[in-house]
Amino acid sequence: MKLLFAAAAALTLAASALAAGAARAADFVTIPLETTIDKPADAAWKKISGFCDIGAWMKTTCVITSGKDGEVGAVRRIADRIDELQVARTAWSYSYSQPKSPTDYHGTVEIRPIDKGHSKLLYTLVYDADALPKHEPADKTADKERRTKQFTNVLATMKGIAEAK
Repeated sequence: MKLLFAAAAALTLAASALAAGAARAADFVTIPLETTIDKPADAAWKKISGFCDIGAWMKTTCVITSGKDGEVGAVRRIADRIDELQVARTAWSYSYSQPKSPTDYHGTVEIRPIDKGHSKLLYTLVYDADALPKHEPADKTADKERRTKQFTNVLATMKGIAEAK
């Protein structure tokens, strides 16, 4: 009988864990942004690929506090308050995370060739909206709209830099 009770308790616990995991997955927000660059991917990427280039895009400060700019493991400090870790890099992309962020915030900057004279610039953000201070649906929507507007402006700035002579 004890064995049966223990098995039932374990099944209940496992089902709860699975349900909690499924509910949390729905709380992640993805903001995919893109624009076309009137330059080949290799030429454009040279102008916007630095991990600390975000300082110019956001018109603030950025310093590498650990590691080397452009290498996995580098840590950048933005606006003297936000630390981000570069977690991946390819020839035409990089991904970063905010390691101590309660929202599990991370993003990817990528460029893709379209043809000889054009490329597509993508900036994708992903974060856990459930971890935001306010949990109401309207607050989560407002937060997503704020981030979308902010990074749409960042993308426009990146486009201008990438296309500059």
